[in-house]
Amino acid sequence: MDSPRAEGDRKRSAGERWGPEPLIVQHLSTIVVSVAEVANELAIRGDSGGGAAPGPESAAVRQLFPEAVEAVEPLDVYRDVPVVDGRPMVRLNMIAAVDGATAVDGRSGALGGPADHRVFAALRSLADVVLVAAGTVRAEGYGPAPLPIAVVSGTLELDWDSPFFSAAPQRPIVVTHRRAPGDAAVRASRVADVMVAGESRVDLALAVARLGERGFGHVLAEGGPSLNGALAGAGVLDELCLTLAPHLVAGESKRILTGPPLAPAPALTLRSLCEEDGYLFLRYRLPGR
Repeated sequence: MDSPRAEGDRKRSAGERWGPEPLIVQHLSTIVVSVAEVANELAIRGDSGGGAAPGPESAAVRQLFPEAVEAVEPLDVYRDVPVVDGRPMVRLNMIAAVDGATAVDGRSGALGGPADHRVFAALRSLADVVLVAAGTVRAEGYGPAPLPIAVVSGTLELDWDSPFFSAAPQRPIVVTHRRAPGDAAVRASRVADVMVAGESRVDLALAVARLGERGFGHVLAEGGPSLNGALAGAGVLDELCLTLAPHLVAGESKRILTGPPLAPAPALTLRSLCEEDGYLFLRYRLPGR
């Protein structure tokens, strides 16, 4: 399951491997629809790695939990954020098919739908910064976005001439470690702010703390699975926003988190459940948040 969402669809993909992984709970149900339209441009992923997608406000979805509401705005649902002390809050946004697959042919775009795009846009509109793996940026073809994006990379193998860097309205942040290749770090510093977090590998707890020092209080993680597992293993993952897509994929696609298991695996609390067109939008809170 190594695929997050990209511009126009949703961004999550296989990245580098950083650290521990927990096992995450899944909820299943099938229900009926409620449709609507969207506006507002937000640079999200698209199948071709560019373009814009619907904005966060507009069409409603149906809420099933904590109470049944025929039509709710995604923004109203996702404004309920975890409260943590001493560091930024970290939300993770992922999509998976009902069989657990996070990608079709290596990308998550084929799993998404219009409501999923709206939820993605709503989550981005509430965030101060996006945190994403370099592998996700490469695989999903991330482009320029209206909010800061912090890219986690130990090797610094990124296309520094791509529009993601050259046309970004806000200078991207590259999160790496002290032993990253020196020449690549110098090249990165010409088009991005380089943040060092860790000696020989990226320390994600330290990276999140340093994002907080820059004034970012709400971090939205978009994968890939190795980064997701490392965030959970570092104890800095506060909420999982999971879209369950009505598809069966099979194949070798990874889960939403990879890496060593957490011991014990945290028991999550369901905060909300919405539905549209067979898609389920689940929001799980980690213990103590």
